[in-house]
Amino acid sequence: MVGTISRFDLLRGRLHETPPVLRPPWARSEDDFSAGCDRCAQCAEACPEGIIVAGTGGLPEVDFERGQCSFCKACVQACSTGVLADTGQAPWFTAAKIAFSCLSVQGVICRLCEEQCEPAAIRFRPALGGYALPEVDTGSCTGCGACVGVCPVSAVEICKQPS
Repeated sequence: MVGTISRFDLLRGRLHETPPVLRPPWARSEDDFSAGCDRCAQCAEACPEGIIVAGTGGLPEVDFERGQCSFCKACVQACSTGVLADTGQAPWFTAAKIAFSCLSVQGVICRLCEEQCEPAAIRFRPALGGYALPEVDTGSCTGCGACVGVCPVSAVEICKQPS
C-alpha cells in the first residue's frame, strides 16, 4: 500500500516508506520469489559483478552501489530453485530515475551518469541559464545500474517500471 509503513519497518525505527527492493535479473514475481527462494546465496556467489547481496530475511537483492549488471546470466545458472529463470523476456522492467539533488539540476556541471550509460539512455538537454538537464529515455534504459554508483550525490536510482 502506498503511504503505509510495515510493522517490520516500524519496529526497526524506519519511519519512512522504503523503496521496493530490486531482485536479481529474471526473478519471478515478488510473491513467487519470496516463497521459492531458499536463501542459499548461490546467485550472489556466482555474480561476477558482486552486485547481488543478502537483503532483508536473507533474500537476494541487487545493490548498484557495488557496480552494474552485465546480464551475464550467471545468477540464473546458479539458481537451483528456479526463482531466477531466463524466460526470453527482458531481465527486468526497470529504468534509471534522476532526483532533484542531481548536480546538473542544481547548476553544477556533471555528466558522469551519461558517460557510463552504454545504451545512451541518459542524455543532457540544454536548458535556459546555460546548463544542461538530465533526461532518461526509459525505452532505451536497460536498468543495468552503471549510472548509480558513479553519481557523487546519489541522485540516480533504478526503479521498477510497469511491465
